[in-house]
Amino acid sequence: MTRVPLTLVHDSRGVGSALIIGLVAVVAITGLTLLGAGHALVRGQQVTAAADAAALAAADVLLGWAPGDPCDAAERVAAAHRVQLSGCAAEGLSTVVRVETGILGITVYRSARAGAPNALRERSAESCVWCA
Repeated sequence: MTRVPLTLVHDSRGVGSALIIGLVAVVAITGLTLLGAGHALVRGQQVTAAADAAALAAADVLLGWAPGDPCDAAERVAAAHRVQLSGCAAEGLSTVVRVETGILGITVYRSARAGAPNALRERSAESCVWCA
């Protein structure tokens, strides 16, 4: 029977390299995950801002402060924000818009309302600030 020297049995050369490679892989995967989550949060806020801006543009046209069609104005603003207008409706003296876009392969929708104060309430001479 041949004896194997103990130095060859307990040789641990190269183990540190494997450990470092594993550690770098874990850090890279965690970093990419956090980067993707951060991008999704930022883009979600940008989509919300786009919906708000599109609703304000449509309300400006609806209330006569800008010329044109309310939904056309909302579509132009939405396109400038790199989102698609998926809904636009006038309700009384306010507008409701809905925009959508894809974030990391998921379709995200946001909606916003803009218009005159208390636009959905019954209008009367007391509540109308510009009717006097």
